[in-house]
Formats: sequence, structure tokens, C-alpha cells
Amino acid sequence: MSIYTAIATSSGRDARAVSSDGRLDVKLALQKELGGDGEGTNPEQLFAAGYAACFASALRLVAGSKQIDVSDAAVTAEVGLSPNGKGGFQLDATLRVELPDGIAPEVARELVEATHQVCPYSNATRGNIPVELVIE
Repeated sequence: MSIYTAIATSSGRDARAVSSDGRLDVKLALQKELGGDGEGTNPEQLFAAGYAACFASALRLVAGSKQIDVSDAAVTAEVGLSPNGKGGFQLDATLRVELPDGIAPEVARELVEATHQVCPYSNATRGNIPVELVIE
């Protein structure tokens, strides 16, 4: 049973995406790279923003359980769209995690790997798309 359900509606890449509560209302546009005008956001940008925010929150949860301060951490998600060789498309993701100075490299790797096990987006994508974790 879900503890929260987000609901959004859209009719395509050249339309709008609107959440049921009206807090999200964005113009969508096909990317220039796909032949569109690029005059709006796109599903890949929305996915990247959601993944970055979710992973950053999960990182704070995991680090907090280990009494490690990551309040200055930032996560950048890069979401790629490419042909899948079967007439469709596929996603890939790179998560670039910036941690505060002073965290030992092995501790940083352990934190990021543990976060990847906790984050709902990571759990949803695991086995479905390649996700690269980069500590910067």
C-alpha cells in the first residue's frame, strides 16, 4: 500500500504536464535533437530532476544514520535517451554526487552505494536501465 501517490496527466511531448493538485504545470516540447523546437521541458529533464532530488534525499537519510553530515551535498542526474536497436528508445542515467570535503573516498563510495540501495528511483531503474554512480 502506497504512503503517497503522485498523479500527473499529459497528452504527449508537445503538450503540458499537470499534477492533480496543480502544483506542477509545465509546458512540454520535443527536444531540438528530436526535431522539435525545444521550447519547453521534456520527460527526460523531469526524470533527471526527480532522480536527483530523490537520490539527494536518500543520501541525507543514509548519511544521517551514520552520523555523517552531508548537508552541503548535491546530486546531478544526467538522463540520456538513445535508440534501443529495436525501433524504440531507451534511457540511461549518470548520477554525479558532490560530497562535502573531508569524507574519505572509501566512506564516500560506501555512502553512495548504500544510497543507491535505498533510493526509490534507483530501485525502480535497477535492472531496467544502466545507472552510473560518479563521486565528484
